[in-house]
Amino acid sequence: MEEKEFPVLETERLLLREVKPEDATSVFHYLSDEEVMEYYGIFPMTDVREAEEEIGWYRRIFDEGTGIRWGITLKGTSKVIGSCGFLQYEERHARSEVGAELAKEYWRSGIMTEALAAVVHYGFTKMALMRIQALIEPDNTASQKLFEKQGFMQEGLLRKYEKVNGEFDDLYMYSLLRDDRSFE
Repeated sequence: MEEKEFPVLETERLLLREVKPEDATSVFHYLSDEEVMEYYGIFPMTDVREAEEEIGWYRRIFDEGTGIRWGITLKGTSKVIGSCGFLQYEERHARSEVGAELAKEYWRSGIMTEALAAVVHYGFTKMALMRIQALIEPDNTASQKLFEKQGFMQEGLLRKYEKVNGEFDDLYMYSLLRDDRSFE
């Protein structure tokens, strides 16, 4: 089977690239942080092998065509400081879910706004998506503001939608349609 080439996205300050096994220590750094993981849906990681498994999952969804997850790096560096990308991609329905996380020391710097804008643009222009959706916990006001800044609108509350770490969580459904903005 021929291996697809992983797309690299470039913004003013960032390179979004494939996360490789050698990035496991960097990924573990932020996925083991309780504050970063508060709304992630799993407990903070306790061993770098869990980060290796996460990276393996990123590769699997890309190979299977069900998603794509980019590692966020600052230009001129190779350290992965977060990730952003698509999962639950449904080609037939031209929709996908988007998710993201960022190391705490980079919060409130505009990095995730920049990365998410590039990923959304890729989804509408290269993947021909009609709909991009995000599931966000009601207490996660920072993510709500991030997605609203990109033009996403809150559609409603999905009650007891997901069982996370033994508890059922409510989630807001946010969406952005290609028709909502011009993506040329």
